[in-house]
Amino acid sequence: MQKLTVVGSINVDLTAITDRLPEPGETIGGGRLRRDAGGKGANQAAAAARLGAEVRMVGAVGDDADGGWMRSALVEAGVDTTHIATVSEATGTALIVVDREGENQIAVCEGSNALVDIDGVEFSDDETVLAQLEISMELVSQLADRVPGYLALNAAPAQQLPRAVLDRVDLFIVNETEYALMPELQDAPLVAVTYGSKGAALLERGEVIASVPAVATTPVNTVGAGDAFCAALTIALRDGLSPEAALSTACAVGAAAVADPSSQPALRPLAAYLP
Repeated sequence: MQKLTVVGSINVDLTAITDRLPEPGETIGGGRLRRDAGGKGANQAAAAARLGAEVRMVGAVGDDADGGWMRSALVEAGVDTTHIATVSEATGTALIVVDREGENQIAVCEGSNALVDIDGVEFSDDETVLAQLEISMELVSQLADRVPGYLALNAAPAQQLPRAVLDRVDLFIVNETEYALMPELQDAPLVAVTYGSKGAALLERGEVIASVPAVATTPVNTVGAGDAFCAALTIALRDGLSPEAALSTACAVGAAAVADPSSQPALRPLAAYLP
C-alpha cells in the first residue's frame, strides 16, 4: 500500500440543498439541510484511504462534539488520526449552498484549522505528502522545507505562492479558475488543471503533456469531487501510471464523487477506476 500523509483542514459541512443558488441579498426558501464531515484535507484523506492508500492525517479539531465526530468519520474511512490535535478553537465549519445542478457556494470558518502544525511529525523519504491552502501559507512553507519525499499541493483557495513553495512542490493541482488567478504556476514543473465537465489536463512548465475528457455523470454535489480527484491523481501518478492514464483514473473517481451527496463519498479501490 502506498503511504500518504495529508496535511490540511477538517470541517463540518453545513449544506443547504436548494433549487437554485441565491443572488446577492436574496433569500431562498424550500431548502434541505445536511450536516456532513468535510474540509479539503479530510475529504482528500478519506478518499485516498478508500482508494486503497495507507493514509495518516495531520490536522486539528476543536474540543467539542463536532471534533469528536470528524475524528470518528476519518477513522471509519480508514485514516490514521494520531496526528490530529485537539485544540481550543472550535472545529472548522463550511457553510454551503448546493443547487439542483450540483453547483455550490461555500463560506469557510477556519476555527481549529488555524492551529494546525507539524511539530513532532516525522516525514520519510518513501511517503507522499498532500496539502491544500485551507491551512496557513506558513505551514505550507514549512512542509516545503521539511518534506524529504514527494510533495503535492492542491493550491486552493487561490493565493500567491512563495518562490520556495513553487520551487519545491512536485505536483500542483488546481481548477481552471485557480490556474488563471495564479500565473506563477505556468512555470511550475507539473500542474494538473481541472475543467469541470470539459475534463482535465497535465502541464509541464505550461506545456500540455496529457489531456482527457470528463466522465459523463449526473451531478448531485460537486463539493467533494475535486478533493477525490486530488487524492486519486496523486496516488495514480505515484503508482507509476502514465500521465494520461492517471488523469483518466482521477476523472473517473471525480465523476463517482460528484454523483454522491456526501463530501466524503463512498469509493472503491483505485483499480476499479483504471481506464
